[in-house]
Amino acid sequence: MRAKLLNLSSDISNLLTTMGVDKAALKILDSKSSMRHILIQDLHVGAANILKQDALSVGADLAVPRGTVIAQTSKVDALLLATPRQLQRVAKKALSQPFGLKDLASMLQATLQIDRPNQRKIMGIINANDDSFYASSRFSGHGAIEMIEKMIDDGADMVDIGAVSSRPNALDVSEEDEMLRVKAIIDTIYEQKLYESVQMSIDSYTPSVLQYALDRGFSIVNDIRGLEDEMVCKLCAEYNATAIIMHMQGRPSTMQIDPQYDDILIDISDFFTKRIDRARGFGVEDIVLDVGIGFGKTLEHNLSLIANLEHFLLLGLPLLVGASRKSLISELDQNRSKDRLAGTIALHLEAVRNGASIVRVHDVAEHKQALDVAEAVATLF
Repeated sequence: MRAKLLNLSSDISNLLTTMGVDKAALKILDSKSSMRHILIQDLHVGAANILKQDALSVGADLAVPRGTVIAQTSKVDALLLATPRQLQRVAKKALSQPFGLKDLASMLQATLQIDRPNQRKIMGIINANDDSFYASSRFSGHGAIEMIEKMIDDGADMVDIGAVSSRPNALDVSEEDEMLRVKAIIDTIYEQKLYESVQMSIDSYTPSVLQYALDRGFSIVNDIRGLEDEMVCKLCAEYNATAIIMHMQGRPSTMQIDPQYDDILIDISDFFTKRIDRARGFGVEDIVLDVGIGFGKTLEHNLSLIANLEHFLLLGLPLLVGASRKSLISELDQNRSKDRLAGTIALHLEAVRNGASIVRVHDVAEHKQALDVAEAVATLF
């Protein structure tokens, strides 16, 4: 007889199937292998005591502060620990309870509907300007086309082209200058039909530039302003384009001046909810969400977003993360290496592990290898 301690991230469902477990038992056993941790803030103390008993009655638990049982404070934070099966039973009990637990039940039920992505995609970055923070990503004319072809060969699923830098303190660019920078590249992509080999994305919020690209084979609109402009919404709907809604606090020229949030996860979720409703109101159907790493966020904000990406899966849409070679890596690097590739890959692997479907990168080949290896390890048991 031998026993093995499995990693918490092991693919238990695949293991049970391989073992030949009866299908009737498979769903029950699989649910028991996945513990959910749900932080509930500002919970009425009466609700906390009720929820604690309900959780214990089904084999789950609720961690609460000392003094909760005697109601030392009117509101508490609590951590619910439950398997999906237990969570379902707790939510059912909460539906008939007072102190706002009925509303909490809806949220708990929503967590049970989360579908973790079963595939990941790589979006390569082409900057058609001379101002982007990473100099090696700047291309123009034929050089841009050569790099796009290399990214396709290296395994990119998408290529994102932008003519306006969005680095901190970046200056505005006129509509005419933006078009001048990107027009020849778009024309060549169209002439060579490169959009048939990879999805082409236009990184812009300028309607005229977006329409020019969408007319020439582009199928993704990557809008750092999160579909703020009605015309951008209308274009996405008209061309049936994928719309990437990114969160940014402020504008590039001001976004890193003391960014503040009440609760970054809740604040960004609320932003996404409003922009999703807005987009769908215009008929936009295909939406991807980007939490906007580095766009009006401190180091702590950025790390919290990557660590808690699963929270945004509650919105039911694919997530994109773009941390490629950004300054937060240097902030974490005590040796202050100028090369941020290793840190980039580490952040993106963690993002994928936590629910990201797409990573936006400068280095396609390296990410393809890293993600393939990580995926191979994840399927082992």
